[in-house]
Amino acid sequence: MTQVRLGFEWLLVALVLLAAVPMLVANVQFLLIGLHFRRLHYAQCRPYFPRTAILIPAWNEAAVVGASIDRLLRLDFPRESLRIFVVDDASTDATPEVIQAKAAQYPGSIVHLRRDKGGEGKAATLNHGLAVILADDWMQAILIMDADVIYVPSALRRMTQHLADPGVGSVTAYIKEGSQPANWLARFIGYEYITAQAAARRSQVVLGVIACLAGGAQLHSRENIEALGGRIDTATLAEDTVTTFETQIAGRRAIFEPHATVWSEEPAGIASLWKQRLRWARGNVQVTRRYRHIWFRPQLGNALGSIRFGMMWFSILLLPMLMVMASGSLVTLYFIDYRLGGATFHMLWLAGAITYLFLTFFTLLIDPAAGRRTWKEAVLFPGTVNLIILMTTLLPGLASWLGHHMMLAAGFAVTPGWLRGIQLSLYIWLAACMGVAYLGKVCESRPLGRVLGPVLVYIGGYGPLLCAVTMAAYLREFQHAEMRWDKTEKTGKVAAPA
Repeated sequence: MTQVRLGFEWLLVALVLLAAVPMLVANVQFLLIGLHFRRLHYAQCRPYFPRTAILIPAWNEAAVVGASIDRLLRLDFPRESLRIFVVDDASTDATPEVIQAKAAQYPGSIVHLRRDKGGEGKAATLNHGLAVILADDWMQAILIMDADVIYVPSALRRMTQHLADPGVGSVTAYIKEGSQPANWLARFIGYEYITAQAAARRSQVVLGVIACLAGGAQLHSRENIEALGGRIDTATLAEDTVTTFETQIAGRRAIFEPHATVWSEEPAGIASLWKQRLRWARGNVQVTRRYRHIWFRPQLGNALGSIRFGMMWFSILLLPMLMVMASGSLVTLYFIDYRLGGATFHMLWLAGAITYLFLTFFTLLIDPAAGRRTWKEAVLFPGTVNLIILMTTLLPGLASWLGHHMMLAAGFAVTPGWLRGIQLSLYIWLAACMGVAYLGKVCESRPLGRVLGPVLVYIGGYGPLLCAVTMAAYLREFQHAEMRWDKTEKTGKVAAPA
């Protein structure tokens, strides 16, 4: 029995420490960025200005599409090599009038395509436009974007230069959160986009694989679109990821161009963010299942099946489950081996503290301008309580002294029972922080929700909120819930540099 119990305890320790694997993967991923200069594609680039069709899906985008068109026609790109196709997905606002006004303002440059039946999702809307664009041979490249994004003047030419290499099928840009004024949530998203794009996609370039072309900025050669069947996938909620995978499976490169900047308006409220990210997370779950024959099976011609890319993909996808598993294992250890549980907890959070410091400082250095706007949210990304635990792990003596004196000042006696109770609470918190962050979304629409919602997210953490979204995506997929392409409402708050 002793050996069985000992084996069970060490199994619990292993389950806790599995939650440290995503941290290790994240550290390796960021270290790879240092090799980015060796994998740049610029040696195969040259100035290249193909005839480019810009495809914009639009449903009730009257507030933003006009400004986007204006900025597109001010790109540092030959005007005669640009045509903008706006697919009006049966809009019920003034979107058709705005597009028609722009077509009159820019004769020959704007094509308004109206769908009488809308609501079938972004991919179906894009396919409507693709059928028209591919019907003649004018187009040499196609830029798929969202109606609200704003391209800086040099963005498109920085992207098209990569298509001078016939081995490149698609190129994506660096999308940045550009809402002005930026509220607390926009700043969190702004920081997240540095990690997910400026950092993560650079490391993916080093590995020779891109996980996803940004939906608001994906440039394709005509050959690539035709090889994909001339259509965008409609079977999942992650049409941009499917397009990215299929491009690379066919042996064509997908490129991230970090100096092509695109500004986007992101959700201003927790419920809107939840709706957007639930769609993304469900799409990733669907993609994971769809390409199950690829994972961890290295192949010639693409790196999608490489061990390193698989570890990156699943570290993000499985992180919520690992957090719940680690929390449950720690609670079990608390009751059967208190000391072992404490040591394991300390090891896990020490890894977390080192990862937090490394990734936060590195991320803020990658994009200093965005970092200056979002540094407070960067510090509080894991949540206030988690930040306290991280700092306590790094400075246990100081934390113990402060905690002891604070409890005495509050009139509480510091007893072993109190300490054990706090320890158990911390074990539970590892998973419960996702629930607290989720409560911010639940409270947002209720009385005092505009105050209480952000407070709960700051306490539970923006990172744990994203993990809660992924947990919800697991559940929705398990339930075979209806696939709805819920659009995020845009209001035209993007204020991009001229």
